[in-house]
Amino acid sequence: MRAVVIHAEKDLRVEDAVVPELGPLGVKVAIKAGGICGSDLHYYLHGGFGTIRVREPLILGHEIAGIVEAVGSEVSRVKPGDLVAVNPSRACGRCRYCQAGQQQHCLDMLFYGSAMRFPHVQGGFREILVIEERQAVKLPAHVGAAQAAFAEPLAVCLHAVKRAGALLGKRVLVTGSGPIGVLTVVAARAAGASEIVVTDVVDGPLPTALKMGATTAINVMAEPERLKADYGAEKGAFDVMFECSGNQHALTGAFDALRPGAVIVQIGVGGSFTIPMNVVVAKEFDLRGSFRFHEEFDWAVELIASSRIDLSPLLTASIPIERAVEAFDLAADKSKAMKVQLAF
Repeated sequence: MRAVVIHAEKDLRVEDAVVPELGPLGVKVAIKAGGICGSDLHYYLHGGFGTIRVREPLILGHEIAGIVEAVGSEVSRVKPGDLVAVNPSRACGRCRYCQAGQQQHCLDMLFYGSAMRFPHVQGGFREILVIEERQAVKLPAHVGAAQAAFAEPLAVCLHAVKRAGALLGKRVLVTGSGPIGVLTVVAARAAGASEIVVTDVVDGPLPTALKMGATTAINVMAEPERLKADYGAEKGAFDVMFECSGNQHALTGAFDALRPGAVIVQIGVGGSFTIPMNVVVAKEFDLRGSFRFHEEFDWAVELIASSRIDLSPLLTASIPIERAVEAFDLAADKSKAMKVQLAF
């Protein structure tokens, strides 16, 4: 079978890979769609991120969906012909964090397409993938693989919304309007937020954010004072902020618009931030991190399967696997792309 393999910075190849054997609890999936994530782009553009580097050839990809081709003798959850979203997270189930219900912090996590451990955990950008039964989450066939492949990033955003606490009737600010920012809008709207303001430094993604449920969209590069002017009165207006850009200035630049006691959920991964702690203390902000997901993957599949949300406006292009480099270059151009998927 063919797979999309990163060897080093800007060295992405489509090459042959071995199809794993199917065990009694295994599910063989013909992958049909795979979304290119920010971490995939870090491996492609920089050979890794932070201290994490590609040290051996790595099959990328963790936003994947496909059709079940075969199942092991003990599998009962799915059958051949089913459309499934593939949960890329394989927690051990035994460590202290798994036992405490914090599987995303598993001490022996195997997460597809990751160089965080060595040997690396090979990913899902391949024509055939053999997974564990627990990873296969079925959807109605009419949904389609392209929509199903959004389950993973939507799960990230549902987990972030859970970290924020109750959003019913709340005023929400989302900074950064890439795929995670826009999916956070979707998740916040589903959780009952009454107002959702979205910001970015370019105009390109803002219409999509509005289409997906944002009430107001602001280009903070073009209007740097608007957040404070419109939402800074009486010590701020927003109850909750989701920071999705991973940019220090997006975080601290919104402080004037957050009311005292506001919850800040940091989703975007950036470098080291310098934060005015006097403001955090004086306004009693509650800063929370948000990392991956667990049960939220099934929630995401349920939302997509219900047809209550339509994520198709987020899909910029679906490009065949043999043009993987073209797909990655397009995905890296934020002026042209929201979400790019590989088609298998």
